[in-house]
Amino acid sequence: MRTAVNSSKQHTVVDSPYGPLTLVAVDGVLSGLYMAGQRHRPAEESFGERVAATEEPFPEVARQLTAYFAGELTAFDLPLRLEGTEFQRSVWEQLVRIPYGETWSYGELAARLGKPNASRAVGLANGKNPVGIIVPCHRVIGASGSMTGYGGGVERKVRLLAFEAGQGLTS
Repeated sequence: MRTAVNSSKQHTVVDSPYGPLTLVAVDGVLSGLYMAGQRHRPAEESFGERVAATEEPFPEVARQLTAYFAGELTAFDLPLRLEGTEFQRSVWEQLVRIPYGETWSYGELAARLGKPNASRAVGLANGKNPVGIIVPCHRVIGASGSMTGYGGGVERKVRLLAFEAGQGLTS
């Protein structure tokens, strides 16, 4: 998908147990969720105008994130505008199919895409996921079960997986 030249881009920042989350919307549809210090985080000036968290679509995004962090929501139901290559979008579409509390390996994800030798490319696409947590790239691990890579940092990945495994929010 491409952003129209005259599209409207806005952002807000909400608190979470994992630090502040910057939410970005294009034409009123969520297109980004970025953590502080995240790898591949776009420049702040590319997020558009900063608005209150009460501006659409942010209240529903914040409500679902709050429910997720409270352990009351296991799958998000939000319209998303994911901008990337066709291959990246196909990887991100698979990510939302990983059940809450479960993990897939990069190789398993590549096989599900019909590209069993593309685990490295899957890892690169996974790392460029523009909507972390909601598109759960933290649920992808190394073949040996290792916690390889995560745009938000391996420590956050471990904490998110522990949370989803029922161990509560870890500090």
